[in-house]
Amino acid sequence: MHPPISSRLLSLDLVRGTALLGILLLNIVGFGMPEAAYFNPRAYGGWHGADLAAWLVNFLFFDGRMRGLFSFLFGASLLIVTDAAEAAGRDPARIHYARMGWLLLFGLAHLWLVWHGDILAHYALVGMLAYPLRKLPISRLVSLGAVLTLVSTTLFGMLAHDAWRMSLLPQATQGEYGALVNAFGIPPASRIASELAVHRGNYGGLVHQRFGEYATSPFAMLTLYGWETLGYMLFGMAALRSGLLTGAWPRATYRRWWLRCWAVTLPLYALLATWLIAARFSLYAVVMAAATLPGLVRPVMILGWTCLILAVARPDGWLTRRIAAAGRMAFSNYLATSLLCVWFFDGYGLGWFGHLSRWQLYPVVFGVWALLLLWSQPWLTVFRYGPLEWVWRSLARGSLQPIRNSLANPSQSH
Repeated sequence: MHPPISSRLLSLDLVRGTALLGILLLNIVGFGMPEAAYFNPRAYGGWHGADLAAWLVNFLFFDGRMRGLFSFLFGASLLIVTDAAEAAGRDPARIHYARMGWLLLFGLAHLWLVWHGDILAHYALVGMLAYPLRKLPISRLVSLGAVLTLVSTTLFGMLAHDAWRMSLLPQATQGEYGALVNAFGIPPASRIASELAVHRGNYGGLVHQRFGEYATSPFAMLTLYGWETLGYMLFGMAALRSGLLTGAWPRATYRRWWLRCWAVTLPLYALLATWLIAARFSLYAVVMAAATLPGLVRPVMILGWTCLILAVARPDGWLTRRIAAAGRMAFSNYLATSLLCVWFFDGYGLGWFGHLSRWQLYPVVFGVWALLLLWSQPWLTVFRYGPLEWVWRSLARGSLQPIRNSLANPSQSH
């Protein structure tokens, strides 16, 4: 027997809130350091001692898995919205594509005006592709998601092949692989200096740089990352349909699946980390061990993360409620995180960009977490939605929606 709808939504919001907090552990590197530092700690920010430990913890437990959790939840939310529309006699396609269209505009504005690492536009584009697949049975959702994940891994494998070929060439003939080096390797000092100058400069210079380098990046990103993201959305749909994401499984079952998934995946991630460190984060090792091979095991560890969260959750616990509230306002909190972090790091704010080593970024993360956890639940005691969730819902439906909490219905919070 399935749990009541309010319990279901608490479980979804709790997983989403955990992903929201967890993804900042990775994104903070993109906010505070040059681009290549995200994949390669040798590129910038330190790769010994506490800095190496910070990289290692993220690589073993969080890198790619928090984004994957977000993708799972996006697919599940797609089903919730379209199923509710059908149950109410409304056109689910119109509602869904209106939501994705507005999300795309929000994402592009975020990308061009706030931060180059936007994910919203990507989710909007992939969400448009996911809609026709929502009626597939659970087994088809899982099998198609697995195929898409393999396609994504193959594409990254082609990049790894390019990195291997580059390693065989004389230094003077490696120029054609510059984009690969700038993303995964150790960029030349001139590239690092250019990024530092832009981020420590004024707002106009940053916007100019974003339009110059990232104007169409969501569409380019679709060809490389879209396969995996779509696969993860399908996994999320299957997880919702099966009861996994609704909290319908017994706690012992969640615990058992968490242990199984992590028993398989953690040793493999440890082997990849050992390779990376032994190879001194060479370009080929980074592309293969940090960007390609994890794609084969990441979905299993994401499943383990989901089961861990729901196994240890206490519905009446203070922390559970706070994280779930942050997850219920994930759209508002994601953009609030960006606004806070660009103010901390970019030149028109405090200007910390490039001044902190890797481990020193994490007190900033913990401070942002505290703010999100402190404000989300009080907001939701007064209002039905987060501020941007309400704007998005009103725009997608073409009219102002009720926002005061006196009218709230938990089943409509997505």
